[in-house]
Amino acid sequence: MGDFKLLISALLVLLFMACGDKRTDERIVSVTIEPQRYFAEKIAGDKFTVHCVVPAGQSPETYDPTPRQMVQVGKSQGYLRIGSIGFERAWMDNIRNNNPGLEIFDLSEGIDLLKSPEEEEEQEHHHHHPGGVDPHTWSSISGAKVIAKNTLDAFVSLDPENEEYYRANYERLTKEIGETEKIVSGLLSSLDNKTFIIYHPALTYLANEYGLTQLCIEMDGKEPSPAQLKELVEIAREHNAKVVFIQREFDRKNAELIAKETGCRLIPINPLDYDWSKEMIHIAKSLADGQVD
Repeated sequence: MGDFKLLISALLVLLFMACGDKRTDERIVSVTIEPQRYFAEKIAGDKFTVHCVVPAGQSPETYDPTPRQMVQVGKSQGYLRIGSIGFERAWMDNIRNNNPGLEIFDLSEGIDLLKSPEEEEEQEHHHHHPGGVDPHTWSSISGAKVIAKNTLDAFVSLDPENEEYYRANYERLTKEIGETEKIVSGLLSSLDNKTFIIYHPALTYLANEYGLTQLCIEMDGKEPSPAQLKELVEIAREHNAKVVFIQREFDRKNAELIAKETGCRLIPINPLDYDWSKEMIHIAKSLADGQVD
């Protein structure tokens, strides 16, 4: 990683020299993941271009940016970090040091951060996030509300002259989040079976919000052993799990095996989807539909 970062820094110098004709009138903010871009674009409107560093289909736990992406970050007035996801732990110091004038905003401020599931009981088969904090704060209604407010505050700080414009957009966004909450709550609040299986523990905050049990296939960021898989199948049967969620960034082989062994439905989800509202409803509906044999 160290040698790679040195290479990135060297290439940045060359790219900055090659970008002397860049637009000086374009106002840019950078974000880490696509759901952030969703919130940021709703509030920014036509005042800022929102650049997302981790492309769709890539894991923000392990992604390394290209030199051109880092140049784009360097053009930004602000960086809106989601909190403590893998990319940010690995690269934020580098971004800060190479862009001393860049304003950095932490969108997780004010959220009651949950421990990484690995910090909980080992038999629940969860994944460990270094630092002990689960970073998937956007995968809940309450988390989205805080992220939206922090995003508003960031734009007002960067561009106070257009505060009224941003606040009007924020009010529209909060109404949309409220409508999403009504649908999700209606689907999840009366579930008889509250256990689901997922490869990577991206729904910890949603599970906490609605009293669900999340069983994870991934073990310490690695493929589970045959013994661990067998134990997970037994736990899933004990909890009468009905759904196995698979994510595009991760291998689906073990999820398919568990679904076959437990009779669970295998359902693709994408917690990193740009359309936050649509994806939250899809996840909730999938859990509700899983109640029907």
